[in-house]
Amino acid sequence: MTSTPHRLSWFTLALLGSFLTVLLLRGWTGQTQLLVLSSFLMFGVCFASASHLLGLKAALRFALIALPIGWFAEQMGSSHGWFFGKYTYTDVLGPRIGDVPIVIPLMWFALAYCGYVIANLIAWQTPSDGVTPVGQTLTMSFLSALVITAYDLGVDPYMVYKLKAWEMEKKDGWWFGETLQGFVGWMFIAFVIVFLFRLSLRKWAPRASSSLLLRDVQVPLWIYGGLMVFQITQGFPVETRTIATFVMGIPLFCAMLGLQRWHGALPLRAEAA
Repeated sequence: MTSTPHRLSWFTLALLGSFLTVLLLRGWTGQTQLLVLSSFLMFGVCFASASHLLGLKAALRFALIALPIGWFAEQMGSSHGWFFGKYTYTDVLGPRIGDVPIVIPLMWFALAYCGYVIANLIAWQTPSDGVTPVGQTLTMSFLSALVITAYDLGVDPYMVYKLKAWEMEKKDGWWFGETLQGFVGWMFIAFVIVFLFRLSLRKWAPRASSSLLLRDVQVPLWIYGGLMVFQITQGFPVETRTIATFVMGIPLFCAMLGLQRWHGALPLRAEAA
């Protein structure tokens, strides 16, 4: 019989799918529909994975930390130039809350969750290190932020100059036209999201589902790997394709080795048919 966390996760995905169906009937371009659909699905599968790995309450806390912080950072960036520099979103990414497309906070949660799991697998060969001392909380949050920002190194030039998802006020930065401020902002916001979630675990410890499957833990690695493959095949300028191979490939490969060791040391329930 399907466990409660699994039922709730699939129910969440069903609700998201229904919501998407309504949204996609609003006459957007095919490109925008695909971007919105993929962002909602990425959020849904990451939330489902988090609810199995950390427990439903912890997954909800993670989302409730990442979504408003991600939205606030982007809103302040768009309206005041905070964190990332001054920029303006176009209509490519779909409907907005304020100046920020809805999909952007969803991406912040998905990336933060991927960074959290990958960092743990790299450092401790476990997808979640649970309640940790303050020093470990700081260092692991920093490692997570590095993993998350590695994704932004390749995707930012693509989003600005190829997809035209937003327009930067300054286009003479040292990184294919992008300013270093943007990457500092990514590091800071990613660190804050993961750090606050980790602090929340000190009061409410994570509780993994008793029916945790290997595929639940593999989800963030598949997501991160898929984003890496996209950059390798579609990155713009083309130099970012080689860069993505290393800056995203190295942490992903190390996390895969950590997952292999964790899986060998900790028995999981057999995969359900």
